[in-house]
Amino acid sequence: IISTDEYKIMSDHLLEEQEMEAEALSAIFPDSIEIRSSSQPFVWAIKLVPIDTGGDVDLEERQNHVAVRLVATIPLNYPEEIGPELDIEILKGLAEEQRKILLDIALMTAEANMGMPSIFSCCEAIREWLFDNNIKGQDDGSMYAQMMRKAKEAEKSKILAVQQYESQKKVDEMTEAEKEEHEVRKRREEGTPVNDETFAAWKRQFEAEMAELQAQQRELAEKEALSSGKRSKVGLKRDDAAHSERLTGFEQFSGKAGALAMEALEKEAEEWEERFQNLDVDEELFDEEEDLDDLDFDDEEDSDYDEEDEELDI
Repeated sequence: IISTDEYKIMSDHLLEEQEMEAEALSAIFPDSIEIRSSSQPFVWAIKLVPIDTGGDVDLEERQNHVAVRLVATIPLNYPEEIGPELDIEILKGLAEEQRKILLDIALMTAEANMGMPSIFSCCEAIREWLFDNNIKGQDDGSMYAQMMRKAKEAEKSKILAVQQYESQKKVDEMTEAEKEEHEVRKRREEGTPVNDETFAAWKRQFEAEMAELQAQQRELAEKEALSSGKRSKVGLKRDDAAHSERLTGFEQFSGKAGALAMEALEKEAEEWEERFQNLDVDEELFDEEEDLDDLDFDDEEDSDYDEEDEELDI
């Protein structure tokens, strides 16, 4: 049992869906739709012709020999629970016989689209029939005209049956390779249906691929870690060797290394003394004595000495 509140919510939802469908139909058939009732139950009437001439009346009159109007009455619980109430009004070139045919086409289309908006689909099915039967004189109700129309319908049915037979014959005559290729193309066009079985198969394949990828990544990481460890050990050995060649503070100041040992110092002093004794000096450069009395060491301009410097020196 549906409560009042739930029924109101459902009604509001259906109302919104019906209004959206009316808005869409108005956009598709701007010059052909007529809103006969703007309150529930809505009534929409749509003029349908074989060839759309963009509103050109003269061109439409010359090219379209048949025309009808689809009248749809929209129930309150459409489209979820029931289909629309449909009727066909003849505008041009058709008789009652064709009207019934078109009504049957519209009703079958609406039933096939039960549970969803179906008015546009009904319009397209009717327009397709009008396009195939865009012939003058179909509104003639005489016995002769009816007989001729039935003959044409029979001829069309025969042609269609022949086409279907030829198509089936070609399929039957296909080789195994052609059949396989045909099935592949068909599967590509239709796609793979998603169900529990196909999803489970895809999941197994995906997990296997991910496991293989992770194993490759782990193997690569282990190789890099091993290579890095070897390089680190080589570096440590080099550092240990260099460290072993260094002198400790005790060795430097105890004389074991010789750098500060007395023997080394005496030897180095002797070498410097020999160097000074063997040094060539030009004594003429120092023969003339220069009078330093004329030098003024009290010149304030040349002196940078001040009281602040004196305090700093102290």
